[in-house]
Amino acid sequence: MPDPQRIPVGRKRRRPTGSGTVLSEEAIVRAALELIEAPGGNALTVRRLGAALGCDPSAVYRYFANTDALLLAVADRLIGESIDGFAPGEDWIAALRELAVRVHRSVLRHPRLAPVSASRVTAGPAECRAVDTGIGILLRAGFPPAEAVRLYRTFIDTVLAHAALDAEVLGLTEQQRRQESQAWQDVYGTLPPGDYPHLHTVRAHLAAMAESAFPDALELLLAQLAARPR
Repeated sequence: MPDPQRIPVGRKRRRPTGSGTVLSEEAIVRAALELIEAPGGNALTVRRLGAALGCDPSAVYRYFANTDALLLAVADRLIGESIDGFAPGEDWIAALRELAVRVHRSVLRHPRLAPVSASRVTAGPAECRAVDTGIGILLRAGFPPAEAVRLYRTFIDTVLAHAALDAEVLGLTEQQRRQESQAWQDVYGTLPPGDYPHLHTVRAHLAAMAESAFPDALELLLAQLAARPR
């Protein structure tokens, strides 16, 4: 069945706006991303988008049914950027590692879109290519189809969950990040050993709690995948 969010192809032809800008799906997505990442917070509205493109805001709806469809298209573009040039080699664990790092890095590069990137299915061409690539890595590793699908879902959801968490941390102020980091030493590291014996034992290492868990989580996940029978 056709996607109700999509506009018929015949209505997506390129056309100039009143300012002479050629309006297209790609131009709208690019302008929307710039507004989302504008200093001072997400400034994306259809009115502002129309102003940025030099067109009547209603023209956007010739290409996208609503702003949710536009956000999914923006998210799909970022997926495409994350896998651009990615060519999995014969080492399937190394391939999954590189894919994970690419996805994580892309989400952190666009933290305001992290909730969309981590929780939505874009059903766009880039996501289709990314899912096909990821499942293909597992199929070539020898996993049967049903398990390849299940393991890919677990793999990518874990990567995206850590990326979304790290993106939230990026949204904290410098003072908030400093306070949270200091708390591991000044609060948890000084708790009375009689009440908190285990924290007292590891007090010299608690500063690591302020670091991203993504690298360790990724290696643990890859080790579990490598150990699974195929």
